[in-house]
Amino acid sequence: MSIAALSTQGLDKRFGSLVVASDINLVIPHGVRYALIGPNGAGKTTLINLITGMLRPDAGKILLGDADITAFKPDARVKRGLVRTFQINALFPHLNALEAVTLAVCERRGVAGEWWKPLRAHADAVEEAYGILASLMLAADCYRLTRELAYGQQRLLEIALALATRPKVLLLDEPAAGVPREESAELFAAIAGLSQDITVLFIEHDMDLVFRFASRIIVMVGGRILVEGTPQEIAGDARVREVYLGGDAP
Repeated sequence: MSIAALSTQGLDKRFGSLVVASDINLVIPHGVRYALIGPNGAGKTTLINLITGMLRPDAGKILLGDADITAFKPDARVKRGLVRTFQINALFPHLNALEAVTLAVCERRGVAGEWWKPLRAHADAVEEAYGILASLMLAADCYRLTRELAYGQQRLLEIALALATRPKVLLLDEPAAGVPREESAELFAAIAGLSQDITVLFIEHDMDLVFRFASRIIVMVGGRILVEGTPQEIAGDARVREVYLGGDAP
C-alpha cells in the first residue's frame, strides 16, 4: 500500500469548551485534487491551520508522507513541501509578478539575501520564475506591478509564489474568494492544470467550482468530518444536502 501524501490521525483541538476539531482522520493520496467544504464555522480553516502548524493540536498526529510533522513549526513544514495560501492576499505590491516569484525562488535556494544584485545575476532563478508564471497563464503580465493585476490574477500570483517553494502538498484556503465569477473558472482551470506531482486540498464555497474541479470532496460539520467521497457520492448524500446543500443536489 502506498504512503499517503498527507494524513492526520485522531486530530483534536478545542478552545475552552468550544470543540473546533474532533477526531479528524484524513488520508489524502498523491496527486489528488481534494475539496474541503462545509457550512461557516465547520472548522475548515482551523483544520488547515492545524495541518500547517499555525495551531497546535491538543491530540493526534499530522504526517507528510511517512514523516510525523506534528511538532514542526510552519517554516519547517514549508521546507518539507507543505505549503498554503490564505483567504487574503499577502503579496508585494511594488514588485512586478516576475520579480516577486523570482524572489520566492531565490528564498528557496537560500540566496534571497543577494536580491540587491542585478537580476541577470540570478538568470536561472528568473527563468524558473517565468516558467511558473507561464504555467498559470501569467506570462503576458509578468512585468506588470502586482497592484495593477486583476484580482483573479493576484490570486494566481499567490499560487505562483507557493509553487516557487516546490511543494509536495498545496493547501488553498478559498482561492476564489473575492474573485469575480467570470474569472473563477479560469483560476480553477489553472489549479486543475498543476503538475500531478502536487497534491491539492482546497477550501471553496462555490459548489459549481467544487463539483467541476475536485476529484474527491471532504465535508466538515461542527469540527468533524461528516463524509468523504467522489463528487457523485457527495451530491447523492442526503446528509450533505440537509446540512450544506440546502436539500438540493447540484
